[in-house]
Amino acid sequence: MPATGLVTIRSQVSVSETIDRIVAGAARRGLIVFSRIDHADGAAKAGMQLRPTELVIFGHARGGTPLMMDCQTAGIDLPVKALAWEDAEGKVWLTYNDAHWLADRHGLGPPSAAAVDAIAAGLSSLAEEAVAP
Repeated sequence: MPATGLVTIRSQVSVSETIDRIVAGAARRGLIVFSRIDHADGAAKAGMQLRPTELVIFGHARGGTPLMMDCQTAGIDLPVKALAWEDAEGKVWLTYNDAHWLADRHGLGPPSAAAVDAIAAGLSSLAEEAVAP
């Protein structure tokens, strides 16, 4: 399973539908979707096979900037990302970085605590919507 610092939850819909829901939910929340990457398509173009795997990169300056104001290296992990993927048994999962783990990773402190909490709550809410039946 995924590495430390990641939140992974089971999705009840396909990889594509999970990411469609993340994109729609992000838009409803006023977030910017910067990119959607279909890793399986990229693998196919390179002559390789990969189970369905899609990444979406999204966020907003009002959420991420306080983290970078506290410690600019947080910018390496921003905007936030969500990865939907299918395992060998055909189960679909949604994985994203735990915002509190990112805060620990970059040594963020009180100046960005409220933003970290808001990002964590927002990601959790968005993820739960995306994986529902």
